[in-house]
Amino acid sequence: MKTIQSNFFSKKILLSIFLVFLSLSFTSCAKKVTFQSSSVVPAARGQVTIKKDNNKNYLIKVKIDNLAEVKRLESSKNAYVIWIETDESIVKNVGQIKSDTKFMSSKLKASFETVTAFKPSKIFITAENNADVQYPGSEVILETKKI
Repeated sequence: MKTIQSNFFSKKILLSIFLVFLSLSFTSCAKKVTFQSSSVVPAARGQVTIKKDNNKNYLIKVKIDNLAEVKRLESSKNAYVIWIETDESIVKNVGQIKSDTKFMSSKLKASFETVTAFKPSKIFITAENNADVQYPGSEVILETKKI
């Protein structure tokens, strides 16, 4: 009798663990996309992580290495701006990238995080004179392929 009861409880525990892992796998699905090489800043490398949250918004995280200071570009600008493009070809300014300024950090690293209601189909970064521009300029620093 004890053997049957202990097998019953061990099966319940295993089933519970399986269900927890299954639910975590569905909620933690995030898509990672790397930026294509840049002709403007060839050493720059980065990736974008996109995750849909419980409110049906999109959490976008960007990490970039070897990003030259914006003032050091051939056509000196004042800000790096991140843009998303949707499937409907709407282009939206989602913010400005600032370099890491922590102690012992290289200024060639940058990170950015935002939440948007728009589903991104492409993400790109431009160098701009002003961070609050409504339309992207022609100097694209990094961009992803279609997501």
